Amino acid sequence: MTTKPAPHRLPNFSAGPATIPTSVLARAQDELLDWEGRGLSVMEMSHRSKDYIAVTKKAETQLRALMDIPDNYKVLFLQGGASLQFSAIPLNLLNGGRADYLTTGAWSGKAIKEAERYANLGLGEVNLVATGKDNNFTDVPPKSEWNLSENAAYFHYCTNETIHGLQIFEPPQVDVPIIADMSSSILSQPVDVSKFGMIYAGAQKNIGPAGLVIVIIREDLLGQASAWCPLLLNYEHQVEKESMSNTPATYSWYLAGLVFDWLEEQGGVAVIGKINQQKAALLYETIDNSAFYDNPVAHNYRSIMNVPFTLADNSLDKVFLEESEKAGLLNLKGHRDVGGMRASIYNAVPLEWVQQLVSFMQEFEKKYG
Repeated sequence: MTTKPAPHRLPNFSAGPATIPTSVLARAQDELLDWEGRGLSVMEMSHRSKDYIAVTKKAETQLRALMDIPDNYKVLFLQGGASLQFSAIPLNLLNGGRADYLTTGAWSGKAIKEAERYANLGLGEVNLVATGKDNNFTDVPPKSEWNLSENAAYFHYCTNETIHGLQIFEPPQVDVPIIADMSSSILSQPVDVSKFGMIYAGAQKNIGPAGLVIVIIREDLLGQASAWCPLLLNYEHQVEKESMSNTPATYSWYLAGLVFDWLEEQGGVAVIGKINQQKAALLYETIDNSAFYDNPVAHNYRSIMNVPFTLADNSLDKVFLEESEKAGLLNLKGHRDVGGMRASIYNAVPLEWVQQLVSFMQEFEKKYG
């Protein structure tokens, strides 16, 4: 019997689409041509078939268990990514009222900009609660400076800013439904879903491949959509159609289920959260103990998923990226809005990869520092 060679897998620190657990990819490979002896691939079967419906039901059940989602929340597996929800949210929830937005980075900034388009069309008002723009999104303005509305329709924020590496670990204490973009932090640590009116997340960070967005919405927020809301963006309609108003992203949905299997095998979200803390602590300790590297984000808001860092001499940036890639460390270039480097250390990034990165950083500092 011939044994398959071990896959050639290099440490991948991409911010997204991001690395997927090797065992998940191997299982998907094994099932690609013939899923469970049915003689066809999952991507070839009808989304209305009994077999595929079973795949979707299992994925939802697993996600509910992993996140301890209460029964009065609906779970949707939709298309269009998290960015399409920037439009869907005001179309479903603004309803002539006033919405509060906290801006802590690029993605929450895009969300409010899109919401303002609908406010300008007369669907309601959008209020900027506060922005961290003045400090280059390295900190969150203190709540004493927030301009909160009375009786807002909802309060929107991004839990983790992928580009700027800023994370808010606890939901703000406000008296209105909280809408949270968790695209780059979902399933990375336990969260109390009951504190939120709605959670949404693109899949391509911690859940699987691009093409899927998960929406977790409390039942009482359904049925408020504007008459302008397209049917495919109407959450109540998608609940009624069980996320299948049109053909869903079938293969991405199936792969998400395989990732949920993997998360269960690791011991669940609480266990993976401890590993994530360990990875982040190692990387931040390396940065903080060096005069060569720097991370500008306020310590209590440092992301455990995306770690941007700069070099004391930015003329070495290109050299760092070239040599790190030669060393087999992939996708460490920082976002163009921030510069420098960025290591995204999502769930599927093992501790060993972070240890390899740290070793490279220390050797690079010895060489050029």
